[in-house]
Amino acid sequence: MNKQVLIEVIEHLDKFHSEYKGGNDYTMDDFLGYLNTQRPSKDIEMRKVGGDQAQHLDTVRQESNSDVAILVTLLFRYAKGYIKKALQDSIIQTADEFAFLITLITFESLTKTELISKQVMEKTSGVEVIKRLVGQGLIHEFSDLTDKRSVRVSITDKGKMEVMKVLPEMSKVSRIVVGDLAPSEITTLSYLMKKLDFYHNDIFMNNKNASLDELLK
Repeated sequence: MNKQVLIEVIEHLDKFHSEYKGGNDYTMDDFLGYLNTQRPSKDIEMRKVGGDQAQHLDTVRQESNSDVAILVTLLFRYAKGYIKKALQDSIIQTADEFAFLITLITFESLTKTELISKQVMEKTSGVEVIKRLVGQGLIHEFSDLTDKRSVRVSITDKGKMEVMKVLPEMSKVSRIVVGDLAPSEITTLSYLMKKLDFYHNDIFMNNKNASLDELLK
């Protein structure tokens, strides 16, 4: 065995362990995703989004940072279009409704506030989604026995059946969204997206009302 390679792997694992925000709850895929980010990146040809004058904006922005923000937004819009196709024959109308239901399948029940927070949504928008799902008979709400101020929600049998019906179509969406990425690239992207999720979820839960300047600090 090449001892130098083994030493480097251990050093990378030690660094990964210290940086990983999810504690000890990581997998080999997470570690492989981290390793791939340590390799020099290759320039990739990108389609042009801005006009000819876009270069003048470089004086007020860092291009790589802006590219990430723009591309994440575009990817969300692509995925939203595919999800719309997946739900076209379902009483589940939106990606948000599906996300609420798939989350409730994994819990016996949640308070409305807990469910909305897990979806990283503003309270007003989340309440509207819950109201639609209750009206469709996909979830039901009831008083919290320990906290009279809270209302809990759980998925109904009808909701479970509807989720199971659309899961094959949503699985197709998942395969389409990753496009022509190689398995190692999917692993790397998954690792990076999880890392960003940990970062931004902390802001959402604990510093939601901070200004941009405060967040940058």
